[in-house]
Amino acid sequence: MIMNRGLGKLTPKGSALLLCDMQEKFRNIISYGPAVIKVVQRMLTFADQLEIPVLVTEHYPKGLGNTMKELNVSKYKIFTKTQFSMLVPDVEKHLQSLSVKSAVICGIESHACVLQTVLDLIEKRYEVHVVVDAVTSRSMVDRMYSLKRMSEAGAFLTTSESLFFLWCRDALHPKFKVLQKVIMTPAPDSGLLSRLPYFPQKE
Repeated sequence: MIMNRGLGKLTPKGSALLLCDMQEKFRNIISYGPAVIKVVQRMLTFADQLEIPVLVTEHYPKGLGNTMKELNVSKYKIFTKTQFSMLVPDVEKHLQSLSVKSAVICGIESHACVLQTVLDLIEKRYEVHVVVDAVTSRSMVDRMYSLKRMSEAGAFLTTSESLFFLWCRDALHPKFKVLQKVIMTPAPDSGLLSRLPYFPQKE
């Protein structure tokens, strides 16, 4: 039976990465968008190198556009939806077919589609890890309080770099040196600590 709370120890074979609605129309309106996009790119690199399955959703792409091009999700199965949670029947069926216990989620918006996905996953008894430097909202208030809400519901809040070490487990992992190059540049500041209360960044 899949449990929804434990120690949060991840393995690549037991994990799936869920990318929620990183669509073009949000690009210029989400808080710390450029930083979050870079961290999502990092997460996709980890997933590709460690052979972790990736599920991508796009919310009403006719109105909100497709996934941002620099994320290059063409190799993954993309699910379209109108409900806020990613857990539409097709996504749920695909996730079940993977036989994973842990769902790692990044994307937008934290307080809407991400939050509802997290709650649905926990209800389905998945262990959920939210990549805090890879999720955001238009409002930093919505972002911060949704992270609090997800943690209270039983999700693990973590960072992209922490996940890298959890997945590799050992410096002798065959992909460690390749991926170590990715984290040699620290994840960009996305306002979680140093810029609260939130003020727009100067370009």
